[in-house]
Amino acid sequence: MLLDQLSILVAIGFSGASLGITLFVMWAAGRSETHLLIWSIGLAFIVAGVVVFGSVVEQYSAGFLLTSFMLLIAGFGLLYAGCAKFCTGRTDWILATTFVAVSLVLTSSAFALGYSGIGTIIGNIAIGTLLVLNGHHYWLARAESPLLMTTNAAFCVVTAASFIACGYALADQGQIILTSRPSNWAEEVNSIMAIAGLTGIGALSLTLNQMRIANGHKSDAMKDALTGLLNRRALFDGRTGIAPPGTAVVMMDLDYFKTINDRFGHDSGDRILMAFADVIHANIRSNDLAARMGGEEFCIIMPDSSPKTSAAVADRIRSQIEATIVQTENGPVRATVSAGIAVRSPEPETLQSLLGRADTALYEAKASGRNRVQISGFSLAA
Repeated sequence: MLLDQLSILVAIGFSGASLGITLFVMWAAGRSETHLLIWSIGLAFIVAGVVVFGSVVEQYSAGFLLTSFMLLIAGFGLLYAGCAKFCTGRTDWILATTFVAVSLVLTSSAFALGYSGIGTIIGNIAIGTLLVLNGHHYWLARAESPLLMTTNAAFCVVTAASFIACGYALADQGQIILTSRPSNWAEEVNSIMAIAGLTGIGALSLTLNQMRIANGHKSDAMKDALTGLLNRRALFDGRTGIAPPGTAVVMMDLDYFKTINDRFGHDSGDRILMAFADVIHANIRSNDLAARMGGEEFCIIMPDSSPKTSAAVADRIRSQIEATIVQTENGPVRATVSAGIAVRSPEPETLQSLLGRADTALYEAKASGRNRVQISGFSLAA
């Protein structure tokens, strides 16, 4: 080997410690992403296990070797728990603690009976299995970022294979009792893979975490904080050209909303807006876009639609809002809504132009008595 075993262990220790400190600092900055804290604690256990294993390199001790494996198994178990939290949003503590506990019992029992080689085999297989479970989570979550998640899964599996190979090499050589530290081709490969694997998994996990934070900020910037619908900026983001044929724009506005605010209070007005948004969301298709334009005004963009279908959706929303009673501290509140619709004609037309025509139709609906849908010269009244 180009480097001796102790030098490689020092490199693994420094790499793991640096990564663990980085993860802990990132968690401390926000205190919300618990997977970062779990990962940092797991790496602390792994670094401690590597340090203890380093003493075995200098002078073999079955007790230190067992201690090393117990720390490493616990550390990789925490890495798995953090990975489950990161990929699924749920920390699988039951599986993690059960697997770690069983592995520790089996490993320590083998050492206690004097079969340190068998204990070492079990420890390596346990660590490899935990890494495979990590890779499985990254693989299942690859839709979020196909390249990075798949690469992370590959790092986990390859690193896992190097640990399992260590167990295989001992079993193949019949070393059920060790009188010196494990030393074979698999240990040499594992030493290199431990550096490359942990560094790669850590770097990619940090990158994925930062990407998720950035995407979350972008998503928040595109949403209305009160209703959860898109905001005006998001609605028109990248949609400045000619609207596709069959595009319908529905502009909707709560009637006498200022009166509701003045009479029942702004908190009651917010409840009405949230109820309105819920009704809209429940009545549109997955490919439709709904946004709060500001105040009490909302907009729906419906691709592949027609005057008849868009009017039917708008009137269904109108009738459901009319039938909705919102309970507030100042008593029950009911509201009505007016809507204006514009559908792209055969002639090319921009989304902004459609919005203008729908807005004009909305004002016509309000001028005609409110609580109605106005489209192309006719109206659907309450």
